[in-house]
Amino acid sequence: MPLVLWLTQRDRIYTMNEHGKAIVNFQLSLLIYAIICVPLILLLGLGILGLIVIGILYFIYPVINAIKASNGETPSYPLSLNIIS
Repeated sequence: MPLVLWLTQRDRIYTMNEHGKAIVNFQLSLLIYAIICVPLILLLGLGILGLIVIGILYFIYPVINAIKASNGETPSYPLSLNIIS
């Protein structure tokens, strides 16, 4: 959903381009981390712990940054790789 909103609204809404890039980078980064965690499930279950942490981050940080964006602050996502610049 953020990808569709970013692609359709990035030229119309002020700072949408910056926020859209940040959320898409964050979601792609979490997808990469989840793929890395799958083989780690065999290593003492560390992958399960990683997937739980990723799931929590996936829901918490977009809400926090949506509140920040409504206050005019810039988004900040931890562990986010700069894939789309």
